[in-house]
Amino acid sequence: MSVRAGRGWTVVEVRGELDMATAPQLRDGLQQLVDAGDRQVVLDMAGVGFLDSSALGALVLIFKSLREVGGRLGLASVQPAVRSVLRVTSVDRVIDVYDTVQAAEADVQSVDGATGG
Repeated sequence: MSVRAGRGWTVVEVRGELDMATAPQLRDGLQQLVDAGDRQVVLDMAGVGFLDSSALGALVLIFKSLREVGGRLGLASVQPAVRSVLRVTSVDRVIDVYDTVQAAEADVQSVDGATGG
């Protein structure tokens, strides 16, 4: 897991399998960001090929944690197998899923910086 500042988001690049062995590390790392004041967090999941129920639980927990402080969690560059899990579990209905990190950044800008017309 690596963290960098993005345009409107804190971008967290996640690689490998997200399962019961790695979900606690993911949850704790993301919670540290929330505790440090990050409010717009997008996970770049281009390098994630597998996600199990414990990782889903970690994502939902962080989604709720961010929502409680007025923040947002987004997922970007989600691989087809992972996207399928998100769709089957309806997690994609509560957590925004973007094709790319750039699409997430554009969404934040359109929400935060919209002037209308």
